[in-house]
Amino acid sequence: QAVIDAGIRWIGPSPEVMRKLGNKVAARNAAIEAGVPVMPATDPLPHDLETCKRLAAGVGYPLMLKASWGGGGRGMRVLESEQDLEGALAAARREALAAFGNDEVYVEKLVRNARHVEVQVLGDTHGNLVHLYERDCTVQRRNQKVVERAPAPYLDDAGRAALCESALRLMRAVGYTHAGTVEFLMDADSGQFYFIEVNPRIQVEHTVTEMVTGIDIVKAQIRVTEGGHIGMTENTRNDNGEIVVRAAGVPVQEAISLNGHALQCRITTEDPENGFLPDYGRLTAYRSAAGFGVRLDAGTAYGGAVITPYYDSLLVKVTTWAPTAPESIRRMDRALREFRIRGVASNLQFLENVINHPAFRSGDVTT
Repeated sequence: QAVIDAGIRWIGPSPEVMRKLGNKVAARNAAIEAGVPVMPATDPLPHDLETCKRLAAGVGYPLMLKASWGGGGRGMRVLESEQDLEGALAAARREALAAFGNDEVYVEKLVRNARHVEVQVLGDTHGNLVHLYERDCTVQRRNQKVVERAPAPYLDDAGRAALCESALRLMRAVGYTHAGTVEFLMDADSGQFYFIEVNPRIQVEHTVTEMVTGIDIVKAQIRVTEGGHIGMTENTRNDNGEIVVRAAGVPVQEAISLNGHALQCRITTEDPENGFLPDYGRLTAYRSAAGFGVRLDAGTAYGGAVITPYYDSLLVKVTTWAPTAPESIRRMDRALREFRIRGVASNLQFLENVINHPAFRSGDVTT
């Protein structure tokens, strides 16, 4: 809102849409109105403990306690029974307040064997909206994503179509524009999926989708802000060569297809042998991977760089693509082994262990 009020063009969904979707409880209500399946949950919990107990019991244990604002796993706690509620509430409120400036929390039903799958969408300012299929984000640590892949190995065509259509139904209902992600939990036992939240922004793992669709999501957002139409890949010009209808560079839904398989690993300066404690210091040596089908997103990783404790521990994102899932995993394994990071600890070996685990290779993992 401040950007718009200052006369600057804002790249992203409108403030009105952000108000609807930036809060998880409000987003959940919007999903219900749009007819999208949601997990049983409460409204924001009051500060009265007895009322909280009654509301939680109404949903039924086990539960997941969540912060209404923000994400990244902050404020999340598993509640096995009512005995866990009081202590978890206090801790989650403190964490949410410190991270997001708001201590509002709520609880939702916990799915034991869940998969985390999300749908990437793009919308323009002319009412056009498309999906770029799904990403699987099931492999997590402390409720934070570690490895993402696309397409999800456990979805068939019918399941994929139902999931993506649900995402579009919600985003159409709120008038969404630009890039956004609709996140779902899928019950691995029943195959039923449930809406959990919207990330109304570009996400860390957007590179995975770009690799399998060939669509530059960041560029598309800029073109949408310029007035570009989704469904057009070339500008329409008049006889004088002037642009009369701008294109967003994104084709119609029917022309967007999945090509191959991709996965992304987040290389961090966390020490797996020390409880994943973030390490800091000077990078005495740094060498990254390279080659066909390998994409790097970095900026602060180089020999001599100083890693401080004041920022996120993410050092570089590496994304690999190949025609098949096994090939993309092998390419990632080779890329991770090519990295050389000296001077600070990293999670390289941990990532290698994850992607080489039989459960990951088969797609038989749950969050």
